[in-house]
Amino acid sequence: MGSDLRRAAVAALGELGRSDDWRDRADAGHGLAAFAEMPEAVGPLLELVLGPGDSFVTRRTAESLLRRVDRSGLSIVASAMAVADANCSDWIHTAVLDVFGIFATDLDEALRLCEELAQDGDDRIARGARELHEDLTAIDPVLRPVQPDRAGSS
Repeated sequence: MGSDLRRAAVAALGELGRSDDWRDRADAGHGLAAFAEMPEAVGPLLELVLGPGDSFVTRRTAESLLRRVDRSGLSIVASAMAVADANCSDWIHTAVLDVFGIFATDLDEALRLCEELAQDGDDRIARGARELHEDLTAIDPVLRPVQPDRAGSS
């Protein structure tokens, strides 16, 4: 029953993502990101990230996907980056900086995943992952793990 409910949630959020109201579409993108590992969610998520003239929807959906810091979320963002127009691309890049500009551990994990995704069999994901990796390497995160003091060092 759990998978049926998850499919129903994705279908409902997909429908919300087709609303004429930008607030509905932004909420749909945020909600759908929780289901990014489901094949049924990938198409609607890509449409929301790539929506023309919908900068808030693009940014909100991309941020939600990136905050997962996992292969599913990053592959959708990478796929979108590979084909995004200049305006959409700017908002995706802004989301990348917003999400990964704080914690070095999240940034390190995203870099590792992008290296894997750059070898993906889907050329669009691989190209986007290389672009995403380039963005990530330019980020200097605010918070880094505390390094233990070395005994006897001065």
